[in-house]
Amino acid sequence: MNGSISLMIIAVIAVIGGCAVALQGQFMGVLDKGVGTSAGLFINYGSGALIAGIVLLMLQGGNLKAWSVMPWYTLTAGILGVLIVAAIGYSVPRLGLSVTFTIVVAAQFIMALLLDHFGWLGASMRPLVPLRLVGAGALILGVWLTARA
Repeated sequence: MNGSISLMIIAVIAVIGGCAVALQGQFMGVLDKGVGTSAGLFINYGSGALIAGIVLLMLQGGNLKAWSVMPWYTLTAGILGVLIVAAIGYSVPRLGLSVTFTIVVAAQFIMALLLDHFGWLGASMRPLVPLRLVGAGALILGVWLTARA
């Protein structure tokens, strides 16, 4: 498989992931309104844990034994996931899906720029060049425009 085809496949996977995030946000908003934030989190993570457990069993444990050599901060990913889902679930019914996700994506992008630039938490260092700053500015402008509409 050549590089452009594999890049296209990765891009399609990323698009599918992006669509899933938006759908999950909408579903979390509905759950938040119906059962509350904490019960919605439980439903979200309970069903996710069930599926992850089934996949792990099907893969006969995968490489689960290697968890003990991972950097300590990687083990907080689940906690961050709870924070993400709770914030989105709480924000969607109050701000709307598009405003919430415009803010979330802008915040993700800015955090990613900082992680890349400084190489924090195991990120590969990629300098913060002026064009990336323009992109961050465009996202911030997008948040402002979307929130005003």
